[in-house]
Amino acid sequence: MEVAAMDWGKLLKEYECKACIMSVEKFPNGGYGNIRIVAGNEAHKADVKMVTGHDFVNDTPYEMSFPKNLNFEDFCYRCAFLHEQLHGYVNLYEMGLWLDLYLLPLTSKEENKGYCFYAYNVAPRADAENMSDLSPETSSAVIATCIKLHGTEDFKQTINEVMEDVRQICGASRCSILMMDQENKRSYMLGDAVREGADVKRRGYFQRNFYKVASTWEDTLEGSTCLILKNERDMDLIRRKNPKWHASLLEANIDTIVLFPLKHNGHTLGYLWATNFDTENTVKIKEVLELTTFFLASEIANYQLVEQLKYISTMDQLTGVKNRNAMNNRIADFEKEDLPYISNLAVFFVDVNGLKEVNDSEGHENGDCLLKKAADVLREVFEEDVYRAGGDEFMVIVTDVTKEFLNQKLEALQKFNDDSAAVSFSVGCYFDETDLDVRKAMRLADELMYKDKEIYYKRHPERKHR
Repeated sequence: MEVAAMDWGKLLKEYECKACIMSVEKFPNGGYGNIRIVAGNEAHKADVKMVTGHDFVNDTPYEMSFPKNLNFEDFCYRCAFLHEQLHGYVNLYEMGLWLDLYLLPLTSKEENKGYCFYAYNVAPRADAENMSDLSPETSSAVIATCIKLHGTEDFKQTINEVMEDVRQICGASRCSILMMDQENKRSYMLGDAVREGADVKRRGYFQRNFYKVASTWEDTLEGSTCLILKNERDMDLIRRKNPKWHASLLEANIDTIVLFPLKHNGHTLGYLWATNFDTENTVKIKEVLELTTFFLASEIANYQLVEQLKYISTMDQLTGVKNRNAMNNRIADFEKEDLPYISNLAVFFVDVNGLKEVNDSEGHENGDCLLKKAADVLREVFEEDVYRAGGDEFMVIVTDVTKEFLNQKLEALQKFNDDSAAVSFSVGCYFDETDLDVRKAMRLADELMYKDKEIYYKRHPERKHR
């Protein structure tokens, strides 16, 4: 479309949506510089007034009207000089809005300046029609991701498969999801895919102190839905804005990177990135990942919620060992006809001596501390097979073990009884290698535990009421 300067106002007047004319300065080396808004229609002027608080002025730098954004600048350059017709549907999560934008190239008679027509609308909620208005290739990629994630039995493995799909779409050497555990100030990898033979460094992203670098990305994004560093110019901007991250990119041999935050209900769950990607397909990559990360964030949030509910339903919140509900489920598994073959089983009942005395004389807070210490000891001895049966009683169920193994565990518990006044146990253990009746084993182990408690109080009559 060729439009003379005197016709800009007439052209813009025909559009009811917010619209303006953008100019882009081109440098001799192929890069771009000053991007300005040459003119805008009444809807655009009103929007600028509402957002910025000042009147719109013709032919001013675009950042006087819109937040500065590298992705938007790249779109303007591609439209003005590469003559690409571009459409985007973007979540402006910092403002709680969705932006539906179109850029159309305009013919320019100026060698070092290009023009494009920019039309846009904003809405407070996502529009399903706009989100699905994608190329067949992009739609296919996003649908494949959704199908893989929906109903998967192994979420983490599926995430790795999705990362490999995204890596191939991006033509990247690596594609990963880094989760941000803000409560514990750590980051960890949820999914990772690396091109065979690619020269990548894996260790840095798993180190605890990398959280310090990743926590700076929020400020670097400055409210943008993504960050795309595709050349030396972009990298130099990051060097000035975020030197620590820039240094880590150089150390990891990363020349280009696409970074998308995974947002859910205004909260940053983590980040998806693709490194050393195919810069010729930047627009397609951005389109695919904007929608893919939208669904990924939702699926990850759902996965985290389910895992949290599982944890709450099976773990004792005070001691951190498995709770009575998990114990009952384990017992029920033994009574199923299709229980996998086991050679034997052993049940330990463990009672914490003196809990009532501590509660009565020192308060329940100290009693809780005693229970936590007891649980720590039992975890150290038995690892993950410990259940809190209730009150001051714990139960341990182990299978396919020898009597020598059980004696070692009993000796370990006895050592704590002998060496530590902080926590003391009465223990009963029953070993079954014949009928494998778990309830019988529990009953007999419980009886043995009470006999051990009687012996304990005979040795320590002064603690009889504990």
